[in-house]
Amino acid sequence: MKKTYVVTGSTSGIGKALLEALVKDNIVFAGYRNEKYAKDLEHIGAIPFYIDMEKKETIARAAAFIKSKTETIDTLINVAGCVVAGVMEKLPVDNIRKQFEVNTFSHLDFTQRLLPLLNNAKVINISSMASFGIFPFVAPYCASKRALDILFNAMSVESGLKVVSVKPGVIATPLWDKSIELNKDAINNSQDYDKEMKYIVANAKKNGTKGLSVNKVVNLVLKVDKMNNPKPSYTVGFDAKIAEIVSKLPQDIINILIRNGIKSKISSVK
Repeated sequence: MKKTYVVTGSTSGIGKALLEALVKDNIVFAGYRNEKYAKDLEHIGAIPFYIDMEKKETIARAAAFIKSKTETIDTLINVAGCVVAGVMEKLPVDNIRKQFEVNTFSHLDFTQRLLPLLNNAKVINISSMASFGIFPFVAPYCASKRALDILFNAMSVESGLKVVSVKPGVIATPLWDKSIELNKDAINNSQDYDKEMKYIVANAKKNGTKGLSVNKVVNLVLKVDKMNNPKPSYTVGFDAKIAEIVSKLPQDIINILIRNGIKSKISSVK
């Protein structure tokens, strides 16, 4: 029996891999921001819809479009996201607002608008191991994912909606290269932190190719989707499991570990 899915961020990385796995035997509404992908999504059998996670009016139109095409959604998978990086003492607050708009508020807005179609449905959010704590120089990303988890978990407790947070570790996706381009001004304007920024860029490039396969996340999401009573949270990857364990330590111990870790990482940067 075909199920109906809605997937945001479906044109690259985890979202694209999920779409390809789901579209064969199901009805899948696939969110895109760049118009060049609309025909490709149609070609593989998805129902494309335009949505820009920074623009409230497109979120409203996307929800209205989906409501006009179906009376029910079996699973909503919120994938779309970005990474805002930089040094907190120098990072423009507007950049941080953008981070929360894309990674947190847009998903909450979209989900609220689709609630009439989500009876007995699941909402699966692609969060991150960053939700477990603060990783230096990507603090806005960490905070946005933590806020995503908290707000949706509250919705689950209050309403009974089945919400699952999937927290991957480092995954090899185009997100990393995109993050370098998105944050180039913040990186270039971080005087006194030159070595740290060089390390951040080099690490992002490495993550884009050396991270865990997106298929690991896809397999877990498909498994969770079949469960009648999934847990509220799942991790993917050894690094994510370590982050979860470390997050339970006292904050002062975590801070010492992070500071020493960063010092060790940048010591060889020239």
